[in-house]
Amino acid sequence: MSETQYPIETKTVPTFYFVGVTTAKSSIMRVFPRWMEAIDRPDVVIEGIDHPIHDTAEAYRRTVAQMKYDPLSLGGLVTTHKIDLLEAARDMFDELHSSARLTGEVSSISKRDGKLWGHAKDPLTGGLSLDAITGPGYFGRTGGHVLCFGAGGSGKAMSLHLINKQDRADRPRKMIVTNRSAGRLATLRAMVESLETDIEFEFVQNADPARNDAIMAGLPAGSIVINATGMGKDTPGSPVTDRGMFPQNGIAWEINYRGELDFWHQAMAQQEARNLTVEDGWLYFLHGWTQVIAEVLHIDMSEPVFNRLAEIAAELRPPLVYKPRT
Repeated sequence: MSETQYPIETKTVPTFYFVGVTTAKSSIMRVFPRWMEAIDRPDVVIEGIDHPIHDTAEAYRRTVAQMKYDPLSLGGLVTTHKIDLLEAARDMFDELHSSARLTGEVSSISKRDGKLWGHAKDPLTGGLSLDAITGPGYFGRTGGHVLCFGAGGSGKAMSLHLINKQDRADRPRKMIVTNRSAGRLATLRAMVESLETDIEFEFVQNADPARNDAIMAGLPAGSIVINATGMGKDTPGSPVTDRGMFPQNGIAWEINYRGELDFWHQAMAQQEARNLTVEDGWLYFLHGWTQVIAEVLHIDMSEPVFNRLAEIAAELRPPLVYKPRT
């Protein structure tokens, strides 16, 4: 790939890119400038690049070319397009971290020593978020399983995080992953089968929310149900219906923090009756962004720095209000 094959915009200030679907709606657009002030990098600006879901390979390559060839384009964070972008532009990266090679996705694009790097940060950031929600030894205490709706980047990251847990009490006995298309399930299955794990995995191709209800109903008490589909944010709806019953004493985790969040509202409706812990994606948002910023800007994301950035973001967070479904 030569520099002349795609038009490159020459930036006049250091630019961090956010590659997503509806980037202008994200809280990061308000949070990022405050964060840059806090870490003494007020010169860095953020710019969103929106792609339709499953965009063309050429479109993804143009985005990567901008980051690779413009000196002041520093890199950026990739959300919904993590798998598609790498499939389209793998040859444009000079180096891929082992996380990216294993998962087949990139969520972080950065430059180091003149080389363009791709990292898959979700196994780390999703894992940090999940650990904060469950605490140590959760599965040993509860005997719960994991049901993950969605086999894309986040679903793959959660699977890898749990497989790599050293303590048996931090690994579920069983994890079920559902997905509407067969391709993503096959890729996830191949990743899981390439690793040693004592977790029993079940892969279900399904696009019917009523069938997802039935799968969820079969979970033992204390199980964790994750919406990693993008439904309720990037696409309408929820992977389950309003009649679906969440596991007693379990956890419902909507990994998005903005949008209609139908899944989150469905879980909130059962919070008291099912003694359900209901989480949204705010903590995932914080870990995801701070880890990629650390990679792109080459800074140490220490606990004090993270906590300070989390405080700033909390001041700007839009309110999340439960509205009973009618």
